[in-house]
Amino acid sequence: MHKKFRDEVTIRVQSGHGGPGAVSFRRERFSRIGPPDGGDGGKGGDVFLLSDNNVTNLNHFDFHKIYKAGNGLHGQKEHKQGLQGHDFEIKVPVGTVVRDKDSSEVYHTFSKSQEHFCIAVGGIGGKGNSFFKSSTNRSPKFSQPGMPGEEKALILELKLLADVGFVGFPNAGKSTLLSKISNAKPKIASYPFTTLTPNLGVVNYGNSYFKIADIPGLIENAHKGAGLGLSFLKHIEKTKIIAYILDATEENFLEQYKMLKSELESYNEKLLKKKFCVVINKIDKIDNLTELQKKVDSKIGKGVLYLSALNGKDVDKFIKILASLLDVK
Repeated sequence: MHKKFRDEVTIRVQSGHGGPGAVSFRRERFSRIGPPDGGDGGKGGDVFLLSDNNVTNLNHFDFHKIYKAGNGLHGQKEHKQGLQGHDFEIKVPVGTVVRDKDSSEVYHTFSKSQEHFCIAVGGIGGKGNSFFKSSTNRSPKFSQPGMPGEEKALILELKLLADVGFVGFPNAGKSTLLSKISNAKPKIASYPFTTLTPNLGVVNYGNSYFKIADIPGLIENAHKGAGLGLSFLKHIEKTKIIAYILDATEENFLEQYKMLKSELESYNEKLLKKKFCVVINKIDKIDNLTELQKKVDSKIGKGVLYLSALNGKDVDKFIKILASLLDVK
């Protein structure tokens, strides 16, 4: 059974409460009560979020929704401070946006691996009675309770961080093309909606590299929730370049191109201001390529790339075009 790709979850975090201070007096010979020596309570543990390249989605949050750090311990006699509560660390994928569930305030966006962010600070430990000793109160019989920790309801939203986003209708050959030019190994089949989750691939180019996200197939009214589109349109927002992948064997592929642009514009008009390239795939199945090119030139214009992901024709040229648009050398 296919496991759903989770790119948004709601969780609750709770940092530790501070430990209470101690009320204690030093024992002294020939005296019933000595000076106060109650120590301070320990600080409550913090809750941290940590981005990790080995975590690719938010599926692991399906099983655990509440995360708590440890409470600080009581202060002790002889001015001994209580132990600090243990911190709690939560791993998230790179590209995760952390928002407050109630106010929608964005706390942090993880843009690289191994970023630490403290999302909930533990409460301060209470002062022991030795802290309150003064010239007017030499034997205080009270201490402070620890401060409560922070409790927050969070929305974690994952936006894949890729340089290039593949956009196209189902079965346009995006997954095959991604597998040819990168290290990705997506599921490939001849039926629509083979790709149910975004695939991320890395392309090595010269002394550098760039990342490509294969966005699951969009269809008309994707921005309204049709097909799989609404779930994954958000991932295109983070890409620098959009590559429209069209199927040359589809009679209406030029109409599909217009439809794809319309869907992106309806979702976020800024998407059409990104750099882009247009690729006509599956030319190995076209008998009259010259006639096809004339048709494309009249509707889209020059600069369209014709290739075959299946047999690798002009795939290297496609990599060079992407590298040029990204200024990768």
